[in-house]
Amino acid sequence: MNILMLSSTFPYPPTRGGTQVRTFNLLKYLSQRHTVTLVTQRDGYGGLGDRNVTDAEIAGLQDCVDRLVIFERPLDSGTSAGIFQKMQRFSSFLQQGTPPSVLNRYSSEMQEWIDNVVQAGKYDVITCEHSVNEIYVRPHFQQQLKTIVNIHSSVYGTCRNQLATGISENTLRDKISLPLLRRYEQSYCSKFSAIVVTTQEDKNQIQEFNPNSEITVIPNGVDLVSFPNRTADLGGHRLIFIGAMDNLANIDAVCFFSKQVLPAIQKSYPDTTFEIVGSHPAPEVLALKQQPGITVTGRVPSMVEYLHKSTVCVVPMRTGFGIKNKTLEAMAAGVPIVASDRGLEGLAVDGAGIPLRALRANEPAEYVIAISQLFDHPELRDKLSRNGRQLVETEFTWDIAGQHYEQVCLGSR
Repeated sequence: MNILMLSSTFPYPPTRGGTQVRTFNLLKYLSQRHTVTLVTQRDGYGGLGDRNVTDAEIAGLQDCVDRLVIFERPLDSGTSAGIFQKMQRFSSFLQQGTPPSVLNRYSSEMQEWIDNVVQAGKYDVITCEHSVNEIYVRPHFQQQLKTIVNIHSSVYGTCRNQLATGISENTLRDKISLPLLRRYEQSYCSKFSAIVVTTQEDKNQIQEFNPNSEITVIPNGVDLVSFPNRTADLGGHRLIFIGAMDNLANIDAVCFFSKQVLPAIQKSYPDTTFEIVGSHPAPEVLALKQQPGITVTGRVPSMVEYLHKSTVCVVPMRTGFGIKNKTLEAMAAGVPIVASDRGLEGLAVDGAGIPLRALRANEPAEYVIAISQLFDHPELRDKLSRNGRQLVETEFTWDIAGQHYEQVCLGSR
């Protein structure tokens, strides 16, 4: 089978965030069994979260696919765009329905290349890795090959949740955008033969808009070689959060935890530390270093080394849809978890007939109680460690996700 994969985000190395990790591991699996061409863009021009793709990274990704086609990211995209370009894109959103987050990565050269190879009949399947790539798939493509969109999270659902939790960066803009995002999600999904989502919640959301669509839930996974189980519980009072620290949902999570939860824990356990581990820490994250016990590391060579040294991993997400890689990676590393409903989305971790795999908390007092229980009871830490690791091994590896994705690709048009 000849597969054409589209990813405007350069998915290598697979350690820079959820989008890269999911895209890389699915293409790696498919490449072992099929002929895969990846079309991607160089990321970044120096803005927040942007980076330059190195020749070594291009060579590393080249080894994973049969053909790698790279386009330059548009010069006026992202944070480098001027106010005029941003206003233009928002105006286009109002009139035509395509969000600025999609338009700011759109490459006409990339579009022309895709149009030509589809017209030439060179591929059996085209996949969009993340919904921002849907713009390159024209409605008539369905008549020539199978079209798949891999929705990492619902843009409408994410915007609605950010407004509901009060963490929107621009409330007025997002209130205007919300009905437009609903219309957009409903519209673009109709172009695809099959839709893939990461959680049942996202499936329900997309199904509401597109009741006749073929929608498959394929959760994220973990590379168990990169995240081995820990060999010892070091005890202590060391808390950790992992994730890209220029991500709005992660910024909100660590600021909420640092300001509303950590001081109360430190009253009972004065030596408690909180390590915030992840690349590109935003200014408001760096400012948290002023608080006693907080360390902000920035990017580190090995996330798992920091996880293995910690006592408890906290995932205090208040927004952001989909299964969280950070939760799965901590479970794989054997670290007990205290997380919110959002941080545990898509995971069966408690309830009738389910082994206890994590402690759930949403309010500050609930975090204090749960973390205190784990600090005081090594047997409870061991229980969560064993059960969490077993869950990942049996349900959330990239091989399992890859097998399911292959089945979607092989399905009839």
